[in-house]
Amino acid sequence: MNEQNAGGVRQRSVEVVVPVYNEAHVLADSVGRLHAYLETSFPFPFTITVADNASTDGTWQEALDLTQRLPHVHAVHLDAKGRGRALKQVWSASEADVVAYMDVDLSTGLEGFLPLVAPLLSGHSDVAIGSRLHRQSAVRRGAKREFISRSYNLLLKAGLAARFSDAQCGFKAVRTEVFRALAPHIEDTAWFFDTELLVLAQRNRLRIHEVPVDWIDDPDSRVDIVRTALDDLKGMRRMFKRTITGRARIAAVPHRTRTTTPVLPVGAPATSAEHLEYAS
Repeated sequence: MNEQNAGGVRQRSVEVVVPVYNEAHVLADSVGRLHAYLETSFPFPFTITVADNASTDGTWQEALDLTQRLPHVHAVHLDAKGRGRALKQVWSASEADVVAYMDVDLSTGLEGFLPLVAPLLSGHSDVAIGSRLHRQSAVRRGAKREFISRSYNLLLKAGLAARFSDAQCGFKAVRTEVFRALAPHIEDTAWFFDTELLVLAQRNRLRIHEVPVDWIDDPDSRVDIVRTALDDLKGMRRMFKRTITGRARIAAVPHRTRTTTPVLPVGAPATSAEHLEYAS
């Protein structure tokens, strides 16, 4: 995956994971669009990994077909469900410098991907998240999901002193070496995985980069909102106990190293994202 440019300098690389469960009807179109976008617009070596979470339809076969048709696509099959489980397995084994993920529905505009990962490739930041609650974001979704999302993030601020604005947006990235240090301490294997990752990052004084996104709600979303909300509340209680007992501190988190190599192509517009350093 790690390639060299014309001057023999190693180029930093990104692996994008697309976790899926019973998504055979949209997988080929979504991954095809993502692959085409990255191939034409992303200036770094990349790999797309489809992580099949124990699907019971034709998702796995669709994923295998994509690996034959598209040069940068790989596929991994897991025998158990759980977005967090899939991300933990693939990210931990990745050879890329930065690992990322996005939802298969591509609800988040792809033009936000380079601004998302650029601060990680440069060494400026450790974790990056797309935020639907950023004042510069453009979001279209129903009132119910909007209320639940804002309420959840307010609870995180009140209960865990979270300084990030949107824990659950399916558009995130992290430096691979940082994730490997955090991974053994992340217990959740489902939807709370994202929040747990961010809380641990904040508690260990890692820099979290936020980028505003254009986001359109997927009416075919498979998320059980009530069950997910209850699981999230349980996860928050567990993380609160870890925080007050000091068990959220991790000794071996690697430090950032700024690179002198530009990560944006010459003439590229500067991102409007905010760079914030969150610390407990």
